[in-house]
Amino acid sequence: MPIKWSALKVSEAMDMVQEFIDQAAEPLEQAKIVAAAAGKIPGIPQYVEGRLLSLITNIDRLDTIRSSIEAVRGSLPSGAAAEEQVRIESGSQLVLVA
Repeated sequence: MPIKWSALKVSEAMDMVQEFIDQAAEPLEQAKIVAAAAGKIPGIPQYVEGRLLSLITNIDRLDTIRSSIEAVRGSLPSGAAAEEQVRIESGSQLVLVA
C-alpha cells in the first residue's frame, strides 16, 4: 500500500538537519573547550562550576541529536524515498495498454 506522505521530503529534510548539525559541531566543540577552561578558573565558586559542567553536558548531547535524526530515517518505510525519487526522475508517464 503506497504511503500518502512524502518519505523523500522527510529524508531530504533529515539530510538538511544533518548538514546543519555537522556545521554546528565544530563551534560547539570549541564552546565546550572554553566552558571547560572557565571551570578551571582559580577560585570559581562550586555553583558556577556545576553550571558549567551542565553546559558541557548539554553540548555533549549533539550525539543524541544525531541519534534522533537516524531514528527518523529508520522510521521511513524501507525503500520509499528511493522509489519516490525514481518516480520523480522518470516523470509522470501514462502506460499504454494494447
